[in-house]
Amino acid sequence: MIANQKSRYSIKLLPDMLLLNISFLISAMLAQSWQTLMQRPYMFFLLFALNVLWYFVTKRALFYDSIGFHKIYKQIIDVAKSSIVLMLASIIFIFVAKEDLFTRYFIVYNTILLNFAVSLRIIIYGSVERKIRIGEKYLRKLIIIGSGQTAIDFSKLIELNPNFGYNFIGFIDNINDNNKPEKYLGGFNNLEQLIISLGIEEVVIAVPSSEYGNLNGIISVCERNAIRTHIIPDFSQFLSKKFLLNMVEDFPVITMRNEPLLEFQSRFIKRSFDITFSLLASVLILSWLTPLLALLIKMSSPGPIFFLQKRIGLKNKEFNCYKFRSMYFANQKEKFDPAKENDSRITRIGNLLRKTNLDELPQIWNVLKGDMSIVGPRPHPIKFHEVYIKYFEAIKLRHLVKPGLTGWAQVHGLRGDVTDPEENKKRTVKRIKHDLWYIENWSFGLDIQIVLLTIWHMSRGKNTGI
Repeated sequence: MIANQKSRYSIKLLPDMLLLNISFLISAMLAQSWQTLMQRPYMFFLLFALNVLWYFVTKRALFYDSIGFHKIYKQIIDVAKSSIVLMLASIIFIFVAKEDLFTRYFIVYNTILLNFAVSLRIIIYGSVERKIRIGEKYLRKLIIIGSGQTAIDFSKLIELNPNFGYNFIGFIDNINDNNKPEKYLGGFNNLEQLIISLGIEEVVIAVPSSEYGNLNGIISVCERNAIRTHIIPDFSQFLSKKFLLNMVEDFPVITMRNEPLLEFQSRFIKRSFDITFSLLASVLILSWLTPLLALLIKMSSPGPIFFLQKRIGLKNKEFNCYKFRSMYFANQKEKFDPAKENDSRITRIGNLLRKTNLDELPQIWNVLKGDMSIVGPRPHPIKFHEVYIKYFEAIKLRHLVKPGLTGWAQVHGLRGDVTDPEENKKRTVKRIKHDLWYIENWSFGLDIQIVLLTIWHMSRGKNTGI
């Protein structure tokens, strides 16, 4: 590809795998001794498992696809998230193996060393790459066919990232007016002459779909002069940027959205986490908290303890969503009238439940039943959905996955409605776009991050439900 991603992937992955193994061995020797480690050969099975897990976790998170100097900080954050997954795996392994020596000190040392070593590799890699690539003599001369917004945006990306290894020379396009971009070189008829005279080495075709008729001629000129050619499809009018290209026999097929949870292993990991988490929460929290809250709800106002509401779930199917009742009991109104801040219908205990998100806890039973997941787009009540679909016509894309107790939108503060209609519309669209981003970028590490952020927000009294 244009940025040599396969080579870059290997150059970054292999050193990190080496650092992972070194960190493991150093941590084992700091925690005990080399002789003790040799007496426990099953610890090397853990090391092998951590290598495999690191490969799949970073691959799922697209960790080694991050390019550009400005993303170094994000890579360091991703290292921390990936190391947390490895730390949890180590804890589970040590618990199952009933290991009594390589315990908390080993786990702490290994997590810290791995984070430090890989983060240092990222910084050194970026610094070295900048020095090697920054000189113009190392850069390959590149021109862009087309001068629309896609072409201009891509030229800025190339110029901002010399580590890609390209020197952007200019645009070639058939333009009849005076709105020519900076670095305009000429029309399609001048392509071959410019390639030869300027010593062009690579060409990026970024023309609108209306000019696809010129592709054959452009590609013929490039191949005649042994020029590497890349095409940026004109998909800017579509909502998603997560296109997925596959070959089906001899046919290239572009899927409009990448959905990691289409893979069986991803769904298995997510469902296993849902069951484990919800069972633990039921035993450790709901078993004693439910009777206590039930008593407080009954004392606060007459009516049922739980509130059941029809909501939209996976594949647009309706299900009964459980909540602790937080409002005075009344017959269901036909009018769409969601609860607002300081709503007089909310009971005193209900106000506390909503503020701490405890009213959402019974949805753990929805997770056990399979209606919901721990993390996912929050399920909309039927009447909310009927209103929101007017704001965002592709809203049903949220239903490609199970709804969640918490989600990417909620940990970013995009919870509930506001009173101003226009502001509420913008907020709703932004919330749905966060949900779609989650669907396209799912990883187990992302779920762990969202759960931890949700717990943090709850401890600070921030509401993350709907």
